[in-house]
Amino acid sequence: MDTAERTELVTRFTQEVIEEAEVAALFEGETEPTAYIGYAPTGEMHIGHFTTMRKLADFIDAGIDVTVLVADLHAHLDDAKSPFGLLDARSDYYQTAIESMIAAAGGDPEGVSFVRGTEFQLEEPYTLDLYRMLAETTLSRAQRAGSEVVRQSDNPKLGGLVYTLMQALDVAALDADIAYGGIDQRGIYMLAREQLPAHGYDKPTCVFAPLLSGLSGGKMSASEAGSKINLTDDDDDVADKINGAYCPAGETEENGVLEYLRYLVFPIFGERDQQFVIERPEEYGGDLVYDDYDALEDDFVSGELHPADLKPAASAAISDIIDPVRTRLLDDPALLASAYPERHG
Repeated sequence: MDTAERTELVTRFTQEVIEEAEVAALFEGETEPTAYIGYAPTGEMHIGHFTTMRKLADFIDAGIDVTVLVADLHAHLDDAKSPFGLLDARSDYYQTAIESMIAAAGGDPEGVSFVRGTEFQLEEPYTLDLYRMLAETTLSRAQRAGSEVVRQSDNPKLGGLVYTLMQALDVAALDADIAYGGIDQRGIYMLAREQLPAHGYDKPTCVFAPLLSGLSGGKMSASEAGSKINLTDDDDDVADKINGAYCPAGETEENGVLEYLRYLVFPIFGERDQQFVIERPEEYGGDLVYDDYDALEDDFVSGELHPADLKPAASAAISDIIDPVRTRLLDDPALLASAYPERHG
């Protein structure tokens, strides 16, 4: 692939890239680019994580050296969302789930390096750089940068503020040319672009994935069961959630069903050279077959495609895609039981 093709792989199905010209320049350099994404092992992973992890298959195909940070210390710093005693078990679960998602998306998990925060965040030069950042960053700047990521309150704990600076520093510590994450991470990586050069590091290029709407409309909520598809949901669970999802005829805003198709189903089906088929009786126009998402959205907006026909096909496709991940996780019940004993123990 040439530079334009590799750049297209990196930037497609994203919400924002800062800056696309920087991505292209990385491919013109003498060494292969590197990218990183970090995940704090807190709650169980779900389909929103899958759409983000699917992108790693594109990075791998583009010849980028990818690192996934399982940010165990971050998981505790963010208002102790993960107790210290569960960090190792949840980190094991996250790595397994992420490897399974990458494989299900058509990528090679062997092309990804995994590292845990405790492997480098407790020693120099990381600690010295962190103290320097702490000395120069105001309380309001740290709060603003992490406002979409860490739990906010009128009287925040110091852990959430340190979390933000550590995430900015992780980019440099892992020698990443590209910082990748959900669009909610934007404030933190803008802080990294602002502060890291003063510490002798290059500012990172940033690639942001969209955050999916919840199936009940509005923002997806990890605490609302019906708002999302879990990686371990069976076919009936998926069908029930999609059937009850907010998906008004002709409307695309906050339509989680359409977003699942756009950012997960069609990219993976494209890798498989698989068409998306909606079965309909001949009296209602017969089957609809789509090779790309845009054509489907056009039919949905025009009224040619009705939600009642779309939902069964969407739930079947989503179940098919998560099946290998679901199987991998359920085949090792001890993995979930150790990580989330209150739900699976």
